[in-house]
Amino acid sequence: MVDVPAPPAVRIEPATPADHADIAELTVAVYVGGGLAGPDYGAELADVARRAELAELLVVRDGDGRLVGSVALVLDGEFGEVTESDDEAAVRMLVVDPAAQGQGIGALLMTECLRRARAAGKHRMVLSTSTVMTAAHRLYERLGFTRLPERDWSPVQGVDLLVYALDL
Repeated sequence: MVDVPAPPAVRIEPATPADHADIAELTVAVYVGGGLAGPDYGAELADVARRAELAELLVVRDGDGRLVGSVALVLDGEFGEVTESDDEAAVRMLVVDPAAQGQGIGALLMTECLRRARAAGKHRMVLSTSTVMTAAHRLYERLGFTRLPERDWSPVQGVDLLVYALDL
């Protein structure tokens, strides 16, 4: 695994209910507005309260306290979607504000998820990502993730998801 230093003047912390609206707005804007997901997925992306019930929701704030990234870490339960055993954790809905992209925030969130999964006794991190999310693919590969093509899947017709994994 690659150790990723925090970008200057940012902090990572658990999300609070006060963050939910900002997380929803950012996630829908990046995924749907950025053409990474269809509008039909927008309602699920915006349902941050449900996501917080099913996963550990983490955020990154910049030096001014502004939310610039978020991710859902799934340590158990069906929200992981691609987990196949209790030894696996998953991440979902990784998002970084476009104005903050390229500053290591996605890597910081992923590294924190890996640390937390290890601390929870998990042996593998898995995730699924759209075929069009090429920047995310590069991030995952830099962090040591490899493809698990045998676990690729389609949640709905016309949406093909690639599965990546990293042994912890």
